Amino acid sequence: MTTLAAGTPARTAPPALFALTVFTSAALVFLVQPMVAKLVLPLLGGSPSVWNTSMAFFQLALLAGYFYAHLLQRIPSVRGQAVAHVAALLVAAIALPLRVNELAGPPSSQHPNLWLLAVLGLSIGAPFAILSATAPLVQAWHARTIGAAEGKEPYALYAASNFGSLIALLAYPVVVEPLTTLAGQRYGWSAGYGLFILVIGTLALAVIRVRSAAVQKVRATAPAPAWRERLAWVALAAIPSSLMLGVTTHITTDVASAPFLWVVPLALYLVTFIVAFQEKPSISPALTLTLQAAAVAACVALLPFKATTFAVQLPLHLMAFFLTALMCHQRLVARRPDPAHLTEFYLCLSLGGVVGGAFNAFLAPVIFNDVWEYPIVLALSCLARPWGDLNRIPRWSWAMLTVGVLAAVATPIAVTFASNRLTTESVVGTFDQSELFDMAMKTLLVLAVLAAFMVRRHALLFFAILSVLSYAAETAADRTDTQASWRSFFGVLKRSETYVPSIGQVKMLAHGTTLHGAQAQDPRYRCRPMVYYTPSTPIGQVFTAKQKISSALRIGAVGLGTGSVAAYVRPGDHLTFFEIDPLVVKISTDPRNFTYTTECAQSPVDYVIGDARLTVARQPAGSFDILLIDAFSSDAVPAHLLTVEAVRGYLTKLKPDGILILHLSNRNLDLMHPAQAVARAAGGWSLAQNYEAPKDDPEGTWESSEDAVIVAKNRAALEGFMTTRKWRWGDPFKARPWTDDYTNLAGSLYANLEARWTWLP
Repeated sequence: MTTLAAGTPARTAPPALFALTVFTSAALVFLVQPMVAKLVLPLLGGSPSVWNTSMAFFQLALLAGYFYAHLLQRIPSVRGQAVAHVAALLVAAIALPLRVNELAGPPSSQHPNLWLLAVLGLSIGAPFAILSATAPLVQAWHARTIGAAEGKEPYALYAASNFGSLIALLAYPVVVEPLTTLAGQRYGWSAGYGLFILVIGTLALAVIRVRSAAVQKVRATAPAPAWRERLAWVALAAIPSSLMLGVTTHITTDVASAPFLWVVPLALYLVTFIVAFQEKPSISPALTLTLQAAAVAACVALLPFKATTFAVQLPLHLMAFFLTALMCHQRLVARRPDPAHLTEFYLCLSLGGVVGGAFNAFLAPVIFNDVWEYPIVLALSCLARPWGDLNRIPRWSWAMLTVGVLAAVATPIAVTFASNRLTTESVVGTFDQSELFDMAMKTLLVLAVLAAFMVRRHALLFFAILSVLSYAAETAADRTDTQASWRSFFGVLKRSETYVPSIGQVKMLAHGTTLHGAQAQDPRYRCRPMVYYTPSTPIGQVFTAKQKISSALRIGAVGLGTGSVAAYVRPGDHLTFFEIDPLVVKISTDPRNFTYTTECAQSPVDYVIGDARLTVARQPAGSFDILLIDAFSSDAVPAHLLTVEAVRGYLTKLKPDGILILHLSNRNLDLMHPAQAVARAAGGWSLAQNYEAPKDDPEGTWESSEDAVIVAKNRAALEGFMTTRKWRWGDPFKARPWTDDYTNLAGSLYANLEARWTWLP
């Protein structure tokens, strides 16, 4: 402990100044994360993996910052530490103003992880690392001044630090992103960095002015933590870090890859630190353990059922994540060391964050063909619960274990039996057998969840039931015939099959829960475009209309999917696909998967790999009769493909009578109004159509409803489409046009929800 010289009056720096310093540094550290991710997002296609990789980088930079703070403790005087830290902040400011550094070269579709890490390191690495060192460093100064004088622990400052982080994160989607341009954000953050140098400089002067006789050098009288204890710190920090990225991927895959959605799990992550490091936690560890057991058991059972409404899935996943992270962080606080080893403690916490983040961002995409890391870590987190006395487990707990495991095991057995024996035509009472089976299956899952909750005081028993339950739920939920699964940096792709009565067996390609194309296997229908691409849909209407007036079309399509639009390619036509993910090209051109590009296209089809904003820009001006923007990051078009600058660039690539098609179908965002506003701001004319697929399908086209906007350089190019009475002139005044400096995905989410509420009976 630090000791005062005998007879020396306590003189310390103002306590509020310590809190203000860590609050300000944390706010800057966490405000810049969604900001920088948004800067690089357009360069890598809007994939949720951009955020996961960015988070892994920030955790690495945080580790570097904490290691730097730990090394500074070797400087014996607080004066020396303060001078060194302010000097480091000034040197790191060379990287400012905030921007995407171009030294790493253009984006790489072959090695996107490495390219992104290089860009982030060059752009923000030094300022971020030095800023992040502030929290442990200032706490160490607190221990040697106020702690020495008043005997107060510095750990409460960590709650203030995370509170600053939380305020910044919440401010970004609510205030910063909707109200300021990206350029304003960049320069505003850089100015905030300069202001922070003044704040910590003031604290450094206050600390230095404490009389040297007042505080003696810290003496580590407490024994050094054992390696087993250090490993426990790392593990308890790694679990919440991994789960944060896992739940983020799960959420953003089927809504939109957007900073305002990334912020939610990260904000909850910070709240758990605030609660855990409070002097008097607002949620007791005992209550946390009870609630976490219930939430995790329910989440494990429901996780594979992706058809469950998002309004149910979202709160449950966030609750399970929050309570699990809080449990781990409360157990960390319970194991915190003497303040003499404070910086080492935080270094281990940071190392745990890196381990968890790196597992999700770098290792999992290589070793798993699906997002298995999320349910695996969710189940493993239960081992962080108290184990209890393994020699004194009551008989009723063993009985509950047996009931839970048997109920879970019975579920996949029942699924296999039902798929072989039950038919929907056999009726029992008012329910058919399939409905009765579903009720029985859900009853078994609920029974397993209840049994798991009953044995929650014994981590091993709880973990055993949840492990079996996780597999059982996956088996019960996956009713589609998944033939193959692939995974890359850009997401998970699955090829499945289903039977359609009018046309027979159909192969499908899905990303998350979103269908990205389908193809009939019957030779009579194999080259008939399906789903979003049938002749009746807006996309099909444009293709058939242009084919009637031209015998040779130059077509560009951003987003490959199954290659369905290749079915429209006639002799003399030329189709170029612009695709960011090389894996999609490999899948769609393999005849074992789909044959639109290899069998149905009657002219050669070529491919350009890379983000469409960059690759389309390199095409000659006036090239295309049709340019289709059909790229999806699961459910929605990446926002950077729908800005004024993007559409203005597309229009330059069209022939005078060329048509730009914006395919905007999605479940959660209103993109129609922003797209029409963008078309006008980009200097184009636009038509819109909300196509509703017929409920019956007499021709066996298996088509889908579709939202689309078409844009042309002049009004005359669109007159022919108006005569069909299927299109309406765009309304460009219901939304602010999106630009590279301004997008409002949160507003689009709200507008979509408002439209749904309006139509509710």
